[in-house]
Amino acid sequence: MRVISGVHKGRRIQAPKNLPVRPTTDRSKEGLFNILQHRLDFKSIQVLDLFAGTGSISYEFSSRGTKYVSAIDQNRSCVQFIKKVAIDLEMKIIAIQEECFRFLEQNSISYDLIFADPPYNFEIDDYKKIILLSKKSLSKKGIVIIEHFKQMKLSEIQGFSFDRVYGNNVFSFFYLYKKAGL
Repeated sequence: MRVISGVHKGRRIQAPKNLPVRPTTDRSKEGLFNILQHRLDFKSIQVLDLFAGTGSISYEFSSRGTKYVSAIDQNRSCVQFIKKVAIDLEMKIIAIQEECFRFLEQNSISYDLIFADPPYNFEIDDYKKIILLSKKSLSKKGIVIIEHFKQMKLSEIQGFSFDRVYGNNVFSFFYLYKKAGL
């Protein structure tokens, strides 16, 4: 994987092969950040990366200067890898080993953007649960972005705004407050 923009632009990060992840492709990530770069002031936001895996999305946000990123994953090896990269590259990333739903239930920090890339075998009720639990952790102008397989349609979930398709990946954007939005 590579960092697309920011202070670490072009940096390649090699994740261990034994991690149980499906990293966001560079093409999809580039598409996502093309949408976000003209709509967000990265330097003023706090980001929550759920199901962080290799940390690819966390690295991209941090490289672009976000206040900080909380990267949550239940896999110990993933969290250790994210911590190591964050230290090596002096990134403002806090990696936490925790089951993502439990983290959302217990969290008391307000985030401006919540990104979730859950396993592709999630059911519609699992995605609804992400949205429901995210509302407590989201600032009033915040956004939730969920990456999912294109066969899963999330447009019927409350707060859905729009989606973008990149190959087999889809990013669905949710505004959980009426005056929120990019």
